[in-house]
Amino acid sequence: MTRRALAAGTALLLLSGAALAQAPIVIKFSHVVAPDTPKGRGADKFKELAEKYTNGKVKVEVYPNSQLFKDKEEVEALQLGAVQMLAPSLAKFGPLGAKEFEVFDLPYILPDKAALRRVTDGALGKRLFDKLQSKGITGLAYWDNGFKVMSANKPLRMPADFRGLKMRIQSSKVLEAQFRALGAIPQVMAFSEVYQGMQTGVVDGSENTPSNMFTQKHHEVQKYITLSDHGYIGYAVITNKKFWDGLPAEIRTELDKAMTEATSYANQVADKDNADALEEMKKSGKTTFITLTPDEKAAWKTALEPVTADMAKRVGKDVIEEFQKEAKGGTQ
Repeated sequence: MTRRALAAGTALLLLSGAALAQAPIVIKFSHVVAPDTPKGRGADKFKELAEKYTNGKVKVEVYPNSQLFKDKEEVEALQLGAVQMLAPSLAKFGPLGAKEFEVFDLPYILPDKAALRRVTDGALGKRLFDKLQSKGITGLAYWDNGFKVMSANKPLRMPADFRGLKMRIQSSKVLEAQFRALGAIPQVMAFSEVYQGMQTGVVDGSENTPSNMFTQKHHEVQKYITLSDHGYIGYAVITNKKFWDGLPAEIRTELDKAMTEATSYANQVADKDNADALEEMKKSGKTTFITLTPDEKAAWKTALEPVTADMAKRVGKDVIEEFQKEAKGGTQ
């Protein structure tokens, strides 16, 4: 009887062990934007591919629209292991101590997407990710959103038009300096609160990409949008270093493959979504679009030029010079 009970107990333990061995590795992927944005669709594509390539050994749970954490909370949550994956704006790493990432926020530093790709795929892109290791973070990929436009309840054609306006920004010293250079008052505000802030007059305007503005309905509470393309918003897909290093090597290989393909997909989506969002906002007739003349754009560039010089000490003069060199196609 004892031997039979022992055998039954052993069988039960073996079954439990097998069940545990087959339990999927859960990756919580949290982000602050809508599912139908480039980031949102990239996250969903990663989920689909990660689960497919690992044959279900990994389960990715995507939490959009700040469901789990807001802008200011999400990176700390990742470091603590409350989530395993995020795709924060590159501007988020400055407050974390990796100020070099703020080079991406400098106005008019990127002429086009080809220049951007040379930076993110090059030596500097890799070196910037290395800066995150000491923060308990592993960088996996750079995802595009796109070039930024300005919105407000008054036409923004010349730098003087910004004077005294309360403009929402992400937490970034570079973006703060940018709006101060234009004579505006920068206001740090969580992305999820911007619509209400505009509606109630807490902020007068903001900068963002067309897809982010459209999915959050900013065009319904802003009378004007200026097609300035003055700056860039991109994301870094990051993971908790301890979690990532602890994964079986073969699982990591499949997840890397899924991330490479999801990155290509997300970047294509970004181009299309921004073009479509602009079209839809124009069709809505709820906001007036302003295209800057060459002289007006030159005035913006002149007004914003000092920002790069002022931020050199913070971001690193060598980082800015290397960024500019790689953007132009120069080699080290």
